Amino acid sequence: MKRHLLTAGGGLAGIFLTIALLMSGASAIQGRQSTTTPEFTLETPDLTDVPDLGGDGMSADDVQTDGSEPTPGNGDENSQTAPQEKSVRDIAPAQFGLPEEITTRPLERVEPRTPLSDAVAKPEPVPLVLRHPVALSAGLIQFDDRLLQLDGLAPQKADRVCGEAPKTWPCGVVARTAFRNFLRARALMCNVPKDGWQGTLATTCSVNNTDPAAWLAENGWAEAQPGSPLEDKVEAARKSRLGFFGDDPRDFNTVPVPLAAVPEGTDAGANTIDQGL
Repeated sequence: MKRHLLTAGGGLAGIFLTIALLMSGASAIQGRQSTTTPEFTLETPDLTDVPDLGGDGMSADDVQTDGSEPTPGNGDENSQTAPQEKSVRDIAPAQFGLPEEITTRPLERVEPRTPLSDAVAKPEPVPLVLRHPVALSAGLIQFDDRLLQLDGLAPQKADRVCGEAPKTWPCGVVARTAFRNFLRARALMCNVPKDGWQGTLATTCSVNNTDPAAWLAENGWAEAQPGSPLEDKVEAARKSRLGFFGDDPRDFNTVPVPLAAVPEGTDAGANTIDQGL
């Protein structure tokens, strides 16, 4: 028990001794700094001690010590001088980059440089029979996983709406139906690349020696691209108000068939005509 008390007392005594040594060392360092470092005092020079640098220099009386701007009319009449014009240097690139006799010459077109490599020749299209066509819209045909857009016609959407409210009609769906009725799942002869194609190919086709693009343009179910040879056909269909440019061709106001007079004594049920058919 006494050994433990002696050990604890020795440890505490060592801690107190260390703290005392640190405090005494800190006080000695602070006292040394206070004796070696003098106090710094900022002195402001008097303007009267500044020597005169020339005839144009300012005197001490002309300096405003309170920070206010000088009032006009209190000094000499020549105290207010006009601002001096500064010379401006032209920094335009044409002025310092090239001499004037070169920049004033007219521009001359130089010969184009020779290409670094030969241009890649496009493969010539070959006629190919494409079977089982599916019209996605007027002018857009799908063959399995490939798409074909008839060349010369602007792409159309099946959800296109024509007319003005309240007489609007789904002209895109009607045009697609008309195009499907024209194709009737017949095979097309189209000019396609020799190695096939990916994505959407714009080319010309024929169905039984008939151009489907020309058929769409003549019936108003297409719009020609700028510079297309089908522009005249589309313009003629526009003037005739056909297809997209006319009214809804579907007839929803069918007139029911009138019932004929049934003579007396006959079987009326056998000769009755259903008005809904």
